[in-house]
Amino acid sequence: MKQFAVIGLGRFGSSLARTLAGMGYEVLAIDSDENKVEELADTVTHAVQANVLEEAVIRSLGLRNFDVVVVAIGQDIQSNILVTLMLKETGVRKVVAKASSHLHGRVLEKIGADIVVFPERDMGERVARWLVSRNIIDQINLSPDYSLVELTAPDELAGLTLADSDLRSKYGITLLAIRRGDDFIISPESGQRIEGGDILIGIGRNEKMKALETEE
Repeated sequence: MKQFAVIGLGRFGSSLARTLAGMGYEVLAIDSDENKVEELADTVTHAVQANVLEEAVIRSLGLRNFDVVVVAIGQDIQSNILVTLMLKETGVRKVVAKASSHLHGRVLEKIGADIVVFPERDMGERVARWLVSRNIIDQINLSPDYSLVELTAPDELAGLTLADSDLRSKYGITLLAIRRGDDFIISPESGQRIEGGDILIGIGRNEKMKALETEE
């Protein structure tokens, strides 16, 4: 089982730690604020009050033994960068660092962060899509041209087979799975019928999917 450590228990960090713990993973939550640590103590595997700006503390916590360490320190950009750098220097395998701006993200990449995330920007984009879309539930950009998309099956597709739905030609979507209630249909065949209320999960071409982002 993968082990995660989350450093910085603000809104993003605490939400991430709770979600990972809820999925059954071992989570070490770390913050210098005792109150934030206590709030998560009963939710995660371990919660520790510590100042990770000291390399000796990073080593004492055994962070190099974790599969992924997330630097979720928010407002203090200097601390965010220093902790990311020290984690890589002490041999942590994968460091995911939160960035607050494009420039901040570039710095994190330069010093070795394996993955840089932009929670505020990404959430803003998702909310904007949700506000204007009649179908799209969630969309994660994979590249400038393609996204992983989760959407409610358009009414006009109900009752049609995948072969007749023209999902690929009309919307540029290659279907990976259908979620129907609590059931998942993985890699559905061309003869699979789409039912009203189905959730479609696939990879789509951003330009073509704009047809799904128009208001009713």
